[in-house]
Amino acid sequence: MLTKEAIEKYFMAEKAESGLFIAIGVAAIIAAIICFFAIKTPQYKGAAIPFLIVGILLSIVGFNVYKKSDGDRIRNVYALTMNPSELKQIETPRMVIVMKKFVLYRYVEIALAVIGLALFFYYRNNQAHAYYKGLGLGLAIMAIMALTADYFAEKRGHIYINLLNDFATKK
Repeated sequence: MLTKEAIEKYFMAEKAESGLFIAIGVAAIIAAIICFFAIKTPQYKGAAIPFLIVGILLSIVGFNVYKKSDGDRIRNVYALTMNPSELKQIETPRMVIVMKKFVLYRYVEIALAVIGLALFFYYRNNQAHAYYKGLGLGLAIMAIMALTADYFAEKRGHIYINLLNDFATKK
């Protein structure tokens, strides 16, 4: 049953996980800087590239979700009691789009992880191409981390959208 507590639980968890995205992103950016400027071997310089790019992306996405979570929570708790049609007309279609994006993200992240692992294993014994070995390893690590974080977000999203759908059919 869709309740004020269920809405708050969803958005508080979304906000907490966005904080995790920010932390992973910042850690990856720091790792990229260390790999590129402190360690300086070709393998670590290769790993620095996906650490930096994905770290920046995770930080931006995490920050944007973190910034809007409280407003979404307040708006939807208000809508539950004062304007239930808003949940049907705005929140449910928004969540349908969010859930479709999770599917796209999953396929992209799996593809990047496979590409990263393929590069790593293809070049693992070739010191002349250690840069690509590192690039592959960094790409695989970041893709798997993003895939794992998105798995939990998607799982939570399924619960929330099911509550919204049940609410829409009962009202």
